[in-house]
Amino acid sequence: MARKTAQDFHPEALQAFDKYVHGDISRRDFLSSVPKYALLGLTAEALLEALNPHFAEAKQVADDDPRIKATYVEYPSPHGNGKIRGYLAQPAKAAGKLPVVLVIHENRGLNPHIQDIARRLALDNFIAFAPDALFTLGGYPGDEDKARELFQKLDKEKTQADFLAAAQFIKKLPQGNGKLGAVGFCYGGGIVNFLATRLPDLGAGVPFYGAQPAADQAAKIKAPLLIHYAGVDDRINAGWPAYEAALQKAGVNYEAHTYPGVQHGFNNDTTPRYDAATAKLAWDRTISFFNAYLRDS
Repeated sequence: MARKTAQDFHPEALQAFDKYVHGDISRRDFLSSVPKYALLGLTAEALLEALNPHFAEAKQVADDDPRIKATYVEYPSPHGNGKIRGYLAQPAKAAGKLPVVLVIHENRGLNPHIQDIARRLALDNFIAFAPDALFTLGGYPGDEDKARELFQKLDKEKTQADFLAAAQFIKKLPQGNGKLGAVGFCYGGGIVNFLATRLPDLGAGVPFYGAQPAADQAAKIKAPLLIHYAGVDDRINAGWPAYEAALQKAGVNYEAHTYPGVQHGFNNDTTPRYDAATAKLAWDRTISFFNAYLRDS
């Protein structure tokens, strides 16, 4: 059976799904709004199921791949929620010290897709660490709807402090080379932008379709940035002109790409919004960017 893509769904259904995913409308509101857009006789429930993530179908690196070592690690966050757990993935046989990359999830916590992203980075010869912001509420619950509900209960400032603590924790790993990068998606892209305003020693930041900081905060950024946007993403893209102006005014080293015709979430290969060609291009650029700024010369 052919895998569905964004082209298989009415644009209004995709917009409603984006609002639902980001908490702007409820599940009930989504289900009541989309029947007229359901194709091929799909019910609203079936449409939602088709758009929701399917992790097993998209896994690129097995949990027990012998080329990597992966484990859960807890770290202290005294200014945040006290203690947080993350997923640490690294090459099984590393030659020398490696760059460390913080991997920041979407607004559903540390789900299997983000763990897979961390393992992909390990195969590209990085040490990847993906914290779970939901750990303080019991961790990723294994259900995307429940994860979104839990996410709304998080204290924003404490959660931001948890990611700042994660950055300091992994930068000090003895197997690391002392250089830190960060990549994040949607909510995580916004956190990468936030970290760039708070961490003058951030070696490289790569936000995928993330919310932008205010101009006065953007002026504090020292890290080089590689910024990815989806062409069909008015909600996030509306903040780009002001962010770009602030980056230019502050003399930040940045590179930005807006990929035409693709949806918010185009890199997430667990949903139909995934665009394989664009995701590959953006990911290749991401790995090249990290190699350029985080490797020992």
